[in-house]
Amino acid sequence: MNILVTGGCGFIGANFLRRMVPRHPEHQFLNLDALTYAGNPLSLQEIEDLPNYDFAKVNLAHSADTHQVVEAFQPDWVIHFAAETHVDRSIKFPGDFIQSNIIGTYNLLESCRTIWSDQFEGRIFHHVSTDEVFGELGETGAFSETTPYDPSSPYSASKASSDHLVRAWNHTYGLPVKITNCSNNYGPYQFPEKLIPVMVLKGLTMEPLPVYGKGANIRDWLFVNDHVDAIWTVLERGEIGETYAIGGNSERTNLQVVEGICRSLAQLTNSSEDQYLQLISFVADRPGHDFRYAIDASKIREKLGWEPSVTFEEGLHQTVEWYLQNPEWINSVKTGAYREWIDTHYGKGVNS
Repeated sequence: MNILVTGGCGFIGANFLRRMVPRHPEHQFLNLDALTYAGNPLSLQEIEDLPNYDFAKVNLAHSADTHQVVEAFQPDWVIHFAAETHVDRSIKFPGDFIQSNIIGTYNLLESCRTIWSDQFEGRIFHHVSTDEVFGELGETGAFSETTPYDPSSPYSASKASSDHLVRAWNHTYGLPVKITNCSNNYGPYQFPEKLIPVMVLKGLTMEPLPVYGKGANIRDWLFVNDHVDAIWTVLERGEIGETYAIGGNSERTNLQVVEGICRSLAQLTNSSEDQYLQLISFVADRPGHDFRYAIDASKIREKLGWEPSVTFEEGLHQTVEWYLQNPEWINSVKTGAYREWIDTHYGKGVNS
Protein backbone atom coordinates (compact mmCIF):
# COMPACT_ATOMS: atom_id res chain seq x y z
CA MET A 1 0.00 0.00 0.00
CA ASN A 2 1.15 3.53 -0.80
CA ILE A 3 0.77 6.05 2.03
CA LEU A 4 1.18 9.78 1.33
CA VAL A 5 2.00 11.92 4.37
CA THR A 6 1.83 15.70 3.95
CA GLY A 7 3.81 17.94 6.30
CA GLY A 8 5.99 15.02 7.35
CA CYS A 9 8.94 17.27 8.25
CA GLY A 10 6.84 19.12 10.81
CA PHE A 11 6.52 18.14 14.45
CA ILE A 12 3.60 15.68 14.42
CA GLY A 13 4.21 14.43 10.88
CA ALA A 14 7.86 13.67 11.60
CA ASN A 15 6.96 11.77 14.76
CA PHE A 16 4.34 9.84 12.76
CA LEU A 17 6.87 8.84 10.10
CA ARG A 18 9.63 7.96 12.57
CA ARG A 19 7.19 5.69 14.39
CA MET A 20 5.33 4.11 11.47
CA VAL A 21 7.86 3.71 8.65
CA PRO A 22 10.03 1.17 10.53
CA ARG A 23 6.94 -0.60 11.92
CA HIS A 24 5.35 -1.09 8.49
CA PRO A 25 7.97 -2.13 5.92
CA GLU A 26 5.11 -3.60 3.87
CA HIS A 27 3.89 -0.06 3.08
CA GLN A 28 5.58 2.60 0.96
CA PHE A 29 5.59 6.06 2.54
CA LEU A 30 6.04 9.33 0.65
CA ASN A 31 6.64 12.47 2.71
CA LEU A 32 5.37 15.55 0.88
CA ASP A 33 6.53 18.78 2.53
CA ALA A 34 7.11 22.39 1.44
CA LEU A 35 10.05 22.75 3.87
CA THR A 36 8.93 26.10 5.24
CA TYR A 37 10.54 27.53 8.37
CA ALA A 38 9.34 24.78 10.77
CA GLY A 39 9.92 21.84 8.43
CA ASN A 40 13.15 20.14 9.42
CA PRO A 41 14.30 17.04 7.48
CA LEU A 42 17.01 16.52 10.12
CA SER A 43 14.22 15.18 12.32
CA LEU A 44 13.93 12.23 9.92
CA GLN A 45 17.57 11.25 9.52
CA GLU A 46 17.03 7.90 11.24
CA ILE A 47 14.56 6.74 8.55
CA GLU A 48 15.64 8.64 5.43
CA ASP A 49 17.61 5.67 4.04
CA LEU A 50 14.92 3.06 4.64
CA PRO A 51 13.68 1.48 1.39
CA ASN A 52 10.00 2.19 2.13
CA TYR A 53 10.50 5.94 2.67
CA ASP A 54 10.82 8.74 0.13
CA PHE A 55 10.54 12.53 0.11
CA ALA A 56 9.14 15.14 -2.29
CA LYS A 57 9.41 18.89 -1.79
CA VAL A 58 6.03 20.32 -2.78
CA ASN A 59 4.00 23.31 -1.66
CA LEU A 60 0.35 22.21 -1.53
CA ALA A 61 -0.74 25.75 -2.40
CA HIS A 62 0.66 25.08 -5.89
CA SER A 63 -2.05 22.96 -7.52
CA ALA A 64 -0.10 21.69 -10.54
CA ASP A 65 2.86 20.50 -8.47
CA THR A 66 0.54 18.86 -5.95
CA HIS A 67 -1.42 17.00 -8.60
CA GLN A 68 1.73 15.86 -10.39
CA VAL A 69 3.18 14.22 -7.27
CA VAL A 70 -0.10 12.69 -6.15
CA GLU A 71 -0.77 11.26 -9.60
CA ALA A 72 2.73 9.80 -9.86
CA PHE A 73 2.65 8.19 -6.39
CA GLN A 74 -0.95 6.90 -6.56
CA PRO A 75 -1.53 6.81 -2.79
CA ASP A 76 -4.04 4.48 -1.19
CA TRP A 77 -4.04 6.49 2.04
CA VAL A 78 -3.38 10.20 2.53
CA ILE A 79 -2.59 11.55 6.02
CA HIS A 80 -2.85 15.32 5.83
CA PHE A 81 -0.72 16.96 8.56
CA ALA A 82 0.53 19.90 6.47
CA ALA A 83 -0.58 23.21 7.98
CA GLU A 84 0.58 26.48 9.41
CA THR A 85 -0.13 25.98 13.12
CA HIS A 86 1.16 28.80 15.30
CA VAL A 87 -1.56 31.14 16.61
CA ASP A 88 0.77 34.09 17.22
CA ARG A 89 2.12 33.87 13.66
CA SER A 90 -1.43 33.69 12.29
CA ILE A 91 -2.21 37.02 13.92
CA LYS A 92 0.78 38.64 12.18
CA PHE A 93 0.67 36.74 8.87
CA PRO A 94 -2.90 35.50 8.29
CA GLY A 95 -2.40 35.19 4.54
CA ASP A 96 0.12 32.37 5.01
CA PHE A 97 -2.53 30.40 6.88
CA ILE A 98 -5.15 30.93 4.19
CA GLN A 99 -2.77 29.64 1.52
CA SER A 100 -1.45 26.63 3.43
CA ASN A 101 -4.48 25.50 5.39
CA ILE A 102 -7.34 26.29 3.01
CA ILE A 103 -5.93 26.44 -0.52
CA GLY A 104 -3.48 23.62 0.21
CA THR A 105 -6.23 21.36 1.53
CA TYR A 106 -8.45 22.14 -1.44
CA ASN A 107 -5.68 21.26 -3.91
CA LEU A 108 -4.95 17.99 -2.12
CA LEU A 109 -8.64 17.04 -2.00
CA GLU A 110 -9.03 17.71 -5.70
CA SER A 111 -5.92 15.70 -6.56
CA CYS A 112 -7.21 12.73 -4.60
CA ARG A 113 -10.69 13.03 -6.10
CA THR A 114 -9.17 12.97 -9.57
CA ILE A 115 -6.91 9.95 -9.15
CA TRP A 116 -9.45 7.98 -7.09
CA SER A 117 -12.45 8.81 -9.31
CA ASP A 118 -12.80 5.25 -10.60
CA GLN A 119 -12.30 3.50 -7.27
CA PHE A 120 -12.92 4.89 -3.76
CA GLU A 121 -12.89 1.51 -2.04
CA GLY A 122 -9.80 1.01 0.14
CA ARG A 123 -8.85 4.70 -0.08
CA ILE A 124 -8.65 7.04 2.91
CA PHE A 125 -8.14 10.81 3.13
CA HIS A 126 -7.33 11.39 6.80
CA HIS A 127 -7.47 15.06 7.78
CA VAL A 128 -5.62 15.99 10.97
CA SER A 129 -7.16 19.00 12.71
CA THR A 130 -7.27 20.77 16.05
CA ASP A 131 -9.61 21.40 18.98
CA GLU A 132 -9.11 25.14 18.44
CA VAL A 133 -11.79 25.11 15.74
CA PHE A 134 -14.38 24.86 18.54
CA GLY A 135 -13.46 28.17 20.17
CA GLU A 136 -13.06 28.26 23.93
CA LEU A 137 -14.65 26.69 26.99
CA GLY A 138 -15.60 28.11 30.36
CA GLU A 139 -14.68 26.51 33.66
CA THR A 140 -16.49 23.26 32.81
CA GLY A 141 -17.37 21.09 29.85
CA ALA A 142 -15.33 19.55 27.02
CA PHE A 143 -15.24 19.56 23.24
CA SER A 144 -16.66 16.54 21.43
CA GLU A 145 -17.26 15.54 17.83
CA THR A 146 -20.61 17.36 17.86
CA THR A 147 -19.44 20.66 19.36
CA PRO A 148 -20.39 23.63 17.11
CA TYR A 149 -17.50 25.41 15.45
CA ASP A 150 -16.54 28.82 16.83
CA PRO A 151 -12.93 29.62 15.78
CA SER A 152 -11.42 32.79 17.20
CA SER A 153 -7.99 33.22 15.55
CA PRO A 154 -6.86 33.28 11.92
CA TYR A 155 -5.21 29.91 12.58
CA SER A 156 -8.30 28.21 13.99
CA ALA A 157 -10.54 29.82 11.34
CA SER A 158 -8.32 28.45 8.57
CA LYS A 159 -8.35 24.97 10.13
CA ALA A 160 -12.12 25.14 10.56
CA SER A 161 -12.41 26.02 6.87
CA SER A 162 -10.27 23.04 5.90
CA ASP A 163 -12.41 20.72 8.07
CA HIS A 164 -15.52 21.94 6.29
CA LEU A 165 -13.91 21.40 2.90
CA VAL A 166 -13.03 17.81 3.78
CA ARG A 167 -16.58 17.06 4.94
CA ALA A 168 -18.02 18.72 1.84
CA TRP A 169 -15.86 16.56 -0.47
CA ASN A 170 -17.13 13.50 1.39
CA HIS A 171 -20.78 14.58 1.21
CA THR A 172 -20.75 15.94 -2.35
CA TYR A 173 -18.30 13.65 -4.14
CA GLY A 174 -18.21 10.61 -1.87
CA LEU A 175 -14.49 11.06 -1.14
CA PRO A 176 -13.62 8.57 1.66
CA VAL A 177 -12.50 10.83 4.50
CA LYS A 178 -11.80 10.64 8.21
CA ILE A 179 -11.15 13.63 10.48
CA THR A 180 -9.44 13.86 13.85
CA ASN A 181 -9.41 16.93 16.11
CA CYS A 182 -6.66 16.78 18.70
CA SER A 183 -5.68 18.74 21.78
CA ASN A 184 -2.27 20.42 22.31
CA ASN A 185 0.58 18.13 21.29
CA TYR A 186 4.00 18.09 22.91
CA GLY A 187 7.10 15.91 22.75
CA PRO A 188 10.52 15.58 21.07
CA TYR A 189 11.41 17.48 17.88
CA GLN A 190 8.88 20.29 18.39
CA PHE A 191 9.99 23.52 16.74
CA PRO A 192 10.86 26.11 19.41
CA GLU A 193 7.95 28.45 18.85
CA LYS A 194 5.45 26.53 20.99
CA LEU A 195 5.15 26.87 24.77
CA ILE A 196 7.04 23.81 26.02
CA PRO A 197 10.17 23.91 23.79
CA VAL A 198 10.39 27.70 24.21
CA MET A 199 10.42 27.38 27.98
CA VAL A 200 12.85 24.45 27.99
CA LEU A 201 15.38 26.22 25.80
CA LYS A 202 15.08 29.51 27.67
CA GLY A 203 15.45 27.68 30.96
CA LEU A 204 18.63 25.98 29.76
CA THR A 205 20.22 29.37 29.17
CA MET A 206 18.69 30.89 32.32
CA GLU A 207 16.64 33.44 30.36
CA PRO A 208 13.30 34.79 31.61
CA LEU A 209 10.34 32.43 31.07
CA PRO A 210 7.57 34.68 29.67
CA VAL A 211 4.02 33.54 30.51
CA TYR A 212 0.98 35.23 28.95
CA GLY A 213 -1.30 37.09 31.36
CA LYS A 214 -1.47 35.31 34.72
CA GLY A 215 -0.75 31.90 33.23
CA ALA A 216 -4.34 30.81 33.94
CA ASN A 217 -5.24 29.68 30.40
CA ILE A 218 -5.92 25.95 30.33
CA ARG A 219 -5.06 23.37 27.68
CA ASP A 220 -5.44 19.60 27.42
CA TRP A 221 -2.00 18.17 26.65
CA LEU A 222 -1.44 15.11 24.43
CA PHE A 223 1.93 13.36 24.11
CA VAL A 224 2.80 13.21 20.42
CA ASN A 225 3.41 9.44 20.29
CA ASP A 226 -0.03 8.84 21.80
CA HIS A 227 -1.48 11.07 19.08
CA VAL A 228 0.39 9.18 16.37
CA ASP A 229 -0.95 5.86 17.67
CA ALA A 230 -4.47 7.30 17.77
CA ILE A 231 -4.21 8.39 14.13
CA TRP A 232 -3.07 4.92 13.06
CA THR A 233 -5.94 3.42 15.04
CA VAL A 234 -8.44 5.65 13.20
CA LEU A 235 -6.84 4.78 9.87
CA GLU A 236 -7.17 1.06 10.52
CA ARG A 237 -10.47 0.87 12.40
CA GLY A 238 -12.27 4.21 12.14
CA GLU A 239 -15.34 4.59 9.95
CA ILE A 240 -15.37 6.56 6.71
CA GLY A 241 -17.05 9.95 7.12
CA GLU A 242 -16.56 9.98 10.88
CA THR A 243 -14.77 12.47 13.13
CA TYR A 244 -12.82 11.46 16.24
CA ALA A 245 -11.72 13.81 19.02
CA ILE A 246 -8.31 12.90 20.48
CA GLY A 247 -7.28 14.23 23.88
CA GLY A 248 -4.67 13.51 26.51
CA ASN A 249 -6.97 13.82 29.52
CA SER A 250 -4.34 16.18 30.95
CA GLU A 251 -5.71 19.67 31.57
CA ARG A 252 -3.12 22.07 32.94
CA THR A 253 -2.83 25.84 33.21
CA ASN A 254 0.04 27.39 31.30
CA LEU A 255 1.64 28.29 34.61
CA GLN A 256 1.43 24.66 35.80
CA VAL A 257 3.12 23.56 32.58
CA VAL A 258 5.99 26.02 33.03
CA GLU A 259 6.39 25.05 36.69
CA GLY A 260 6.54 21.39 35.62
CA ILE A 261 9.29 22.24 33.14
CA CYS A 262 11.21 23.95 35.93
CA ARG A 263 10.91 20.82 38.10
CA SER A 264 12.15 18.56 35.32
CA LEU A 265 15.04 20.89 34.48
CA ALA A 266 16.09 20.90 38.12
CA GLN A 267 15.92 17.11 38.39
CA LEU A 268 17.76 16.48 35.15
CA THR A 269 20.52 19.01 35.85
CA ASN A 270 20.83 18.22 39.57
CA SER A 271 20.19 21.84 40.43
CA SER A 272 17.77 23.94 42.44
CA GLU A 273 14.16 24.15 41.29
CA ASP A 274 13.91 27.67 42.70
CA GLN A 275 16.53 29.01 40.32
CA TYR A 276 14.26 28.09 37.41
CA LEU A 277 11.01 29.14 39.08
CA GLN A 278 12.50 32.59 39.69
CA LEU A 279 12.86 33.00 35.91
CA ILE A 280 9.07 33.00 35.40
CA SER A 281 7.78 36.41 34.30
CA PHE A 282 4.28 37.46 33.28
CA VAL A 283 3.82 39.39 30.05
CA ALA A 284 0.87 41.04 28.29
CA ASP A 285 -1.65 38.53 26.99
CA ARG A 286 -2.00 37.95 23.26
CA PRO A 287 -5.12 39.16 21.38
CA GLY A 288 -8.10 36.80 21.50
CA HIS A 289 -6.39 34.28 23.78
CA ASP A 290 -8.92 31.45 24.35
CA PHE A 291 -9.32 30.63 28.03
CA ARG A 292 -9.72 26.87 28.10
CA TYR A 293 -9.71 23.82 25.82
CA ALA A 294 -10.59 20.27 26.86
CA ILE A 295 -11.39 17.13 24.84
CA ASP A 296 -13.97 14.45 25.52
CA ALA A 297 -12.26 11.45 23.90
CA SER A 298 -14.93 8.92 24.88
CA LYS A 299 -15.87 8.13 21.25
CA ILE A 300 -12.41 6.95 20.18
CA ARG A 301 -12.01 5.10 23.47
CA GLU A 302 -15.35 3.30 23.30
CA LYS A 303 -15.53 2.73 19.53
CA LEU A 304 -11.88 2.02 18.70
CA GLY A 305 -10.25 1.12 22.02
CA TRP A 306 -7.66 3.90 22.05
CA GLU A 307 -6.69 5.93 25.10
CA PRO A 308 -3.52 7.84 26.02
CA SER A 309 -0.75 5.74 27.57
CA VAL A 310 1.56 8.52 28.79
CA THR A 311 0.70 10.79 31.71
CA PHE A 312 1.48 14.47 31.34
CA GLU A 313 4.16 14.34 34.03
CA GLU A 314 5.87 11.36 32.34
CA GLY A 315 5.64 12.90 28.88
CA LEU A 316 6.84 16.31 30.00
CA HIS A 317 9.86 14.81 31.76
CA GLN A 318 10.70 12.72 28.67
CA THR A 319 10.39 15.83 26.51
CA VAL A 320 12.65 17.98 28.66
CA GLU A 321 15.16 15.12 28.81
CA TRP A 322 15.14 14.79 25.03
CA TYR A 323 15.99 18.47 24.59
CA LEU A 324 18.84 18.13 27.07
CA GLN A 325 20.19 15.09 25.21
CA ASN A 326 19.94 16.55 21.70
CA PRO A 327 21.92 19.81 21.66
CA GLU A 328 22.91 19.32 18.00
CA TRP A 329 19.29 19.36 16.85
CA ILE A 330 18.57 22.38 19.05
CA ASN A 331 21.61 24.29 17.81
CA SER A 332 20.76 23.54 14.19
CA VAL A 333 17.32 25.09 14.70
CA LYS A 334 18.47 28.06 16.77
CA THR A 335 21.38 28.99 14.52
CA GLY A 336 19.62 28.31 11.24
CA ALA A 337 22.14 25.62 10.31
CA TYR A 338 19.35 23.28 9.30
CA ARG A 339 18.24 25.86 6.70
CA GLU A 340 21.70 25.67 5.16
CA TRP A 341 21.42 21.89 5.16
CA ILE A 342 18.05 22.13 3.38
CA ASP A 343 19.50 24.50 0.77
CA THR A 344 22.35 22.08 0.13
CA HIS A 345 20.18 18.98 -0.16
CA TYR A 346 16.94 20.32 -1.56
CA GLY A 347 17.81 23.61 -3.25
CA LYS A 348 17.31 27.23 -2.34
CA GLY A 349 14.08 29.18 -2.26
CA VAL A 350 12.03 26.74 -0.17
CA ASN A 351 10.17 29.61 1.48
CA SER A 352 8.91 31.01 -1.81
